[in-house]
Amino acid sequence: MQAMLFAAGLGTRLRPLTDHTPKALVRVNGQPLLDIAINKLRDNGCSHIVVNVHHFSQQVTDYLAQHDWGIKVEFSDESQELLDTGGGLKKALPLFQPSTPILLHNVDILSNANLRQFYQENATNDATLLVSRRKTQRYLLFNQQMQLVGWTNTATGEVRSPYKNLHVEDCKMYAFAGIHTVRPDTLAPILETYPSKFPIMDFYLRHCHEICIKGVLSEKLELLDVGKQDTLEAAEAFLKNLA
Repeated sequence: MQAMLFAAGLGTRLRPLTDHTPKALVRVNGQPLLDIAINKLRDNGCSHIVVNVHHFSQQVTDYLAQHDWGIKVEFSDESQELLDTGGGLKKALPLFQPSTPILLHNVDILSNANLRQFYQENATNDATLLVSRRKTQRYLLFNQQMQLVGWTNTATGEVRSPYKNLHVEDCKMYAFAGIHTVRPDTLAPILETYPSKFPIMDFYLRHCHEICIKGVLSEKLELLDVGKQDTLEAAEAFLKNLA
C-alpha cells in the first residue's frame, strides 16, 4: 500500500501558529499532525508514503529526516511553487509504483476511517472518493451507482458537471472527506496533459464521464478537519475518543 500526504498548504486559517511553523507540524496533544497522519497510514498497512512540502518546507524535511516510522517516507519538493492537490500528485507520480493504487490523504484530516479496507476494496476503480452525510454547502453529486457525476454549492446554486442537463435533485449528494484513491497507471497519461498547478477535484469533475470515479459512503465516519484555531481543542478530544 502506498500513499501521498498533502502537507504543502500555507495553513492560513491556523495563523498565527503557521506564521513560523508549517501546518503539518502544528501539534495536537503534543504530536504534530504529520506524525499522527503517518502513524495512521502505517498502522493501516501503508509501507510507502510521499509527503509534499512547500510552506516552511525545510522544517518538514528536517522532521522527516530525524524520525523513523519503520516504513519508507520521502518528500516531493514544491518549495519553489505550491502546486495544489492535482499538480502535487502529478509531480509526485514518479516516486510511486505505477501499477499500484495510491491513497491520497490530507494531513489535517483526523478520522476513524478504516483506510486499509477502503484501499483494498476499491483497488480496481480509477479513483475512489470517501464521502459522508456531513452537512456542508458543497456537495459531490453521484448517480444511483455511486459514480461521480458533478458538484454543487447549495448556497449559490452553482453546479459543475460534464453531463449536460444534469438534475441535482436526481443525484445522491455527499460531502467529501479528503481521503481518496487513484490508479496511477490509468490517470498518469491524462494528468500529463494538465498544467503544473491545478486542484485534483477539477480533474475529477472534468473526467468523471470518461473514467471510473466512484464514491464510497461511510455511514459511521467520524471526521475532523483541523483547519482553524478553534478546531485544535476539539481535535485533542477527538483523538482521545479514538484511542
